[in-house]
Amino acid sequence: MPATDLPLLIEAALEAGKIATRYSGTQAQRWDKPDGAGPVTEADLAVNTMLEERLCSARPGYGWLSEESEDSTDRLDRNSTFIIDPIDGTRSFAEGARTWAHSIAVADNGVVTAAVIYLPMRDLLYTAAQGQGATLNGKTITTSDTAELLQSEILAAKPNLDARHWRDAQAPDFEGAYRPSLAYRMALVAQGRFDGMLTLRPSWEWDIAAGDLIIREAGGVCSDRTGQRLIFNNLHPRLNGVIAASASIHQQLSALLDPAGPGIGT
Repeated sequence: MPATDLPLLIEAALEAGKIATRYSGTQAQRWDKPDGAGPVTEADLAVNTMLEERLCSARPGYGWLSEESEDSTDRLDRNSTFIIDPIDGTRSFAEGARTWAHSIAVADNGVVTAAVIYLPMRDLLYTAAQGQGATLNGKTITTSDTAELLQSEILAAKPNLDARHWRDAQAPDFEGAYRPSLAYRMALVAQGRFDGMLTLRPSWEWDIAAGDLIIREAGGVCSDRTGQRLIFNNLHPRLNGVIAASASIHQQLSALLDPAGPGIGT
């Protein structure tokens, strides 16, 4: 349950930060995953091993879904599942940057109920439990109150602004920005530092599960690119993009996106 899971996730995230920061990102051993799936480092694997041992020992009845573990359909038979990205932003970590994060969540029957995003190099600990609000370093956070999309600042990589994604064949003229960690982008929206974020390509559940709850508990809205609610612990753990923002900005973004635009598998 959220009330008991969140302290466990916080303890695990803090320990993950201790492990990851023992490595020098630029000197850590690094491999490229097959099929262009991106890099992985020895730090990712060390954090993943600790998290799996600690979390699954504490909740033996929960399923397990992690970027750095071989997937098993056993998780589909569990009401609750851990959804983990040991290091979100591995490229940044390997480059010696500070914007990578640990993303740790629990989903109950497809809905995230407890979540932590932790950036140890920036001393930023974002947390949320269902019905209990969202916090940053223990202080309550809320999404921004910007009312108009054209006055907003949206975290989005340049490919998301391609004309093919938008109803009028042109992206709206909001101010754009970018951060390499998807989990961190979502946390910044929850914090109100940015008005929204979007990624229109297929998105792995482990990148966005924790951010989904933190944004919702901060008063925002999180959906896929078509405006549908995000459901987690799917057989194929990829979702059809993400739109996350305050309620007003989310509505405006959704109205301007072309629902027939490129989606899963394109």
